Amino acid sequence: MASEASRSVAEALAPAKINLTLHVTGQRADGYHLLDSLVMFADLGDRLGVALADAPVLTVTGPMTAGVPLDGDNLALRAAAHMGVNAAIALEKHLPAAAGIGGGSSDAAAALRALAALSGQALPDDAERLGADVPACLFGRAVRMRGVGERLTPYDGAPALPALLVNPGVELSTARVFAGLEHHDNPPMPESLPRFATPRAMAGWLATMRNDLEVPARALSPLVGIALDALRATAGAHLVRMSGSGATVFAIYDTGGEAGAAAEVIRAAHPGWWVQPVTLG
Repeated sequence: MASEASRSVAEALAPAKINLTLHVTGQRADGYHLLDSLVMFADLGDRLGVALADAPVLTVTGPMTAGVPLDGDNLALRAAAHMGVNAAIALEKHLPAAAGIGGGSSDAAAALRALAALSGQALPDDAERLGADVPACLFGRAVRMRGVGERLTPYDGAPALPALLVNPGVELSTARVFAGLEHHDNPPMPESLPRFATPRAMAGWLATMRNDLEVPARALSPLVGIALDALRATAGAHLVRMSGSGATVFAIYDTGGEAGAAAEVIRAAHPGWWVQPVTLG
């Protein structure tokens, strides 16, 4: 039998998932909410090294380890169990936990891709059982997600979007944010989504859409509103919105230079915040 050291290791990036829109359109009898969301992914994320193993093993390193489950609740380990294999997973965390940017879901999707390559198995067609965001993260590029996250429609109408991600250092419970919704049957996005040539044009249209979770998230944590206001005050910000159930917020700019300059402003004013200029694609 091959030793642990000699086993093949697959490396994978688990990029941040950004909900440019998030319309809550209904709630099923089982309590799951129906969504209509346009999702893009950042060129920043966690990194995984994955190998087949005799027993499940997880090591977590990196600058954002706080709040990451180290046991069977970790979504990367759950992804391996979902595929019926044991895996040794080295997770390097660069994304904050419970932040509305799909960190755990993206980790799970990256683990699924790596394990499929290592084991020769097909990717599972029921990834939503691991979490509503996992199918979109498994798709890994601009996509419209509907239903409880399992209905995916590729979206190729977006330019690359220079953006700034900001998290003020508060964890928000997704369940509590959803519980704070006043209405659970809000209008969806238009059936047909337009195409855009520039970030400014797309940001203008996105401003007519919504994140229905932003109001209850702000009620739970005033820091969300403070972070949104800080981004609105930066030069060149076209759209400022919360991602997912928070507390990460983002702004879209014309250029990466503008996003980088805004990052310096936010870091100087709020040195304890997580601040990352990225490109969304």
